[in-house]
Amino acid sequence: MAKQFTRSDRVAQQIQRDLATLIRAELDHPQASLITITDVEVTRDYSHANVFYTFLGTDEQGKDIASLIERAKGFLRSQLARGISLYKMPELHFEYDHSVEHGMNLSRLIDQATSLPKAPEDDEFGVDDEKTAGKE
Repeated sequence: MAKQFTRSDRVAQQIQRDLATLIRAELDHPQASLITITDVEVTRDYSHANVFYTFLGTDEQGKDIASLIERAKGFLRSQLARGISLYKMPELHFEYDHSVEHGMNLSRLIDQATSLPKAPEDDEFGVDDEKTAGKE
């Protein structure tokens, strides 16, 4: 059975691909290539698009990148309109995606938990043979 994708899903995927290319090629910042567009959500009427991104760098650099993207969102929207034929190009809303950091933190916690020494194992019924040997 084929997956059902709505038109807004396809538009969101196209916006994600085009934005990634535009940010890498057009933004005049030395660290713009470290921005990754993780997801785009478009409203059903195509009036708004939430763009989720991550950035590999320090918190201070992340604030610089956030202000850069906010200043450039009008330019990015106009460049998107040249490549995508829509009646109305969605207004872009950029949000930092914390899910990657959250996932890395969970992975670190799992690694820590698996590196702890294991408890001694009991037999298959959950009791030691020594305790039940005298009771039979």
